[in-house]
Amino acid sequence: MPSSPLPLFLVDAFADRPFAGNAAAVCLLDAPADPGWMAAVAGELQQAATAFVYEQGEGFGLRWFVPGRELQLCGHGTLAAAHVLWEAGQLWPDAPAQFQTASGLLSARRDADAIALDFPAEPVQPLDPPDGLLEALGVEARALARGTFDLLVEVESEAAVRAIQPDFSRLRQIDARGIIVTAAADGQQTLSQPTMGHAPNGQPVDFVSRFFAPRVGIDEDAVTGSAHCLLGPYWQRKLGRDALVGYQASARGGTVRVQVNGPRVTLCGRAITVMSGSLVPPPAD
Repeated sequence: MPSSPLPLFLVDAFADRPFAGNAAAVCLLDAPADPGWMAAVAGELQQAATAFVYEQGEGFGLRWFVPGRELQLCGHGTLAAAHVLWEAGQLWPDAPAQFQTASGLLSARRDADAIALDFPAEPVQPLDPPDGLLEALGVEARALARGTFDLLVEVESEAAVRAIQPDFSRLRQIDARGIIVTAAADGQQTLSQPTMGHAPNGQPVDFVSRFFAPRVGIDEDAVTGSAHCLLGPYWQRKLGRDALVGYQASARGGTVRVQVNGPRVTLCGRAITVMSGSLVPPPAD
């Protein structure tokens, strides 16, 4: 008997409206699947992340893929997966989602109309600029740091973050998953952008960022939850506050609330399903 089609969803994560934030596909599996097949599905769907979820022990296994490779940590894919489990009735509304992942145990819980993720905080180390990095970005750096996966470049202003037009061919040569460019929100006004220091919905923010990852096939990621594992502790030390609001100033844009809790961070955002359907299951062995 042929296997049943697999539920498949397209979710906008860290979004307060459809077609904003970062899109992730979420596939609900009956059991763990072959990584090659999951990578092929991600290549077919061409989303910023495709999350595969299956029951495992008392929680769920979770793996994330982008076209061409598996990810070790993905914030917006985790947010989307938790959202789908509640929306599809796989979890009681007040039950937390527990995920076994390549980055250890991650959890999610509902927080009013948003979802709060419990993720590892990323310690940052000062960094001398790698050859070609600042030239590829076309910026001067106030500070540079390295996290587990990504490099961070602090620049002088929010306007400088928004104005960056990287040379992606040169940026692809930098040895890092991605490059975070960030600045403190400055609260100034401009006619060509939303009010500085605010998200488009008017919410005040503490810092802004953009995330470039051409080395893994994503020139600019729309909203990068995992980058805030590094951004939260970084701006906690700079601003002296544990609770922060970040805005990722990509074309789609999205807001991430961050609470730094020692070795962990809570990342909070909303998610919206924009499409649902089914996926042909992998062929039997």
